[in-house]
Amino acid sequence: MRISRRTLMAAWCVTLLGAVVGAQAQTWQPERNLTLVVSYPPGGDTDAMARLYAEKLTQRLKQPVVVDNRAGAGGTVGNTMVARAKNDGYTLLFTPNPFTTAPMLLKLTPANSYDPLTSFEPVILTGLQSVMLVANPDAGIKTIKDLVSAAKAGKPLNYGSPGAGSPMHIAAELLNKAAGINVQHIPFRGIGPMIPEVLTGRVQMGYTTYGPVSQHIAAGKLVAVALTDPERSPLIPGLATVAEQGFPTVTEAAWHGIMAPKGTPANIIQTLNTHMNEILRLPDVVEKMASFGARPAGGKPEALSKVNADDFARLSKTIRDLNITAE
Repeated sequence: MRISRRTLMAAWCVTLLGAVVGAQAQTWQPERNLTLVVSYPPGGDTDAMARLYAEKLTQRLKQPVVVDNRAGAGGTVGNTMVARAKNDGYTLLFTPNPFTTAPMLLKLTPANSYDPLTSFEPVILTGLQSVMLVANPDAGIKTIKDLVSAAKAGKPLNYGSPGAGSPMHIAAELLNKAAGINVQHIPFRGIGPMIPEVLTGRVQMGYTTYGPVSQHIAAGKLVAVALTDPERSPLIPGLATVAEQGFPTVTEAAWHGIMAPKGTPANIIQTLNTHMNEILRLPDVVEKMASFGARPAGGKPEALSKVNADDFARLSKTIRDLNITAE
């Protein structure tokens, strides 16, 4: 059957119109301020990175992106607030990976919590971040061998973490189990409040990310003991991992990502994802992230969905096996 020129032209016009409508459907231009919620206090690198991304998004979206710190209950206060927010793109969550484990640890009613797998729409996996152990110089601990020897000799030792169920807490308890020691956990409401306590020596050690302690390590006020990453970080190449120092099963790192409330329209997610992928390639952003010991990730929303789901499956078992609870 021969197709007429008129039919071909009509079909071409329909296809062109569909492409234009499809392209328009992928764009979103906000008309007022956006809020980027951080479920931890100011002062840590999660807060600092959120403010970096908010500044860059403000420039691109032509609307202010305001960081709102909503700390409390292991991050569940801010996370739950975003889960209950209107799904119109104006309220977003920037979160580290305790997002996945906090509901497993806290005895919260459904009205005061969220489901990490179903309550949000992933926007983007922003970065991967190393976890490290630092010590006050007066503790006399420079290596994992020093730590294990002191603990087995009966020296009372403690460590701080930014909260129960955080990658830092899990890494420490993995080491406790692997080494057969019992170093006491002292949880804090974020890295920001923990660091001053380690600097004064009231807490002997702390599991942290690199950014908040880099200047203190350089000044000799803290000792970098080990990374808990599976392998050395290219950003801190001189620091050996716990695995290298004799405990290969002790590996735990961190990630950050941006989430939106469940049901946020796909064009909003796509617009934010596109902007953030471009932001994560900016040289000044890469440099600033490196100062926090973080490396840009990026990619499609599905990358964040996968790392969150994988952590949920893996860490739910680890938390049960180690009997980790909110303290």
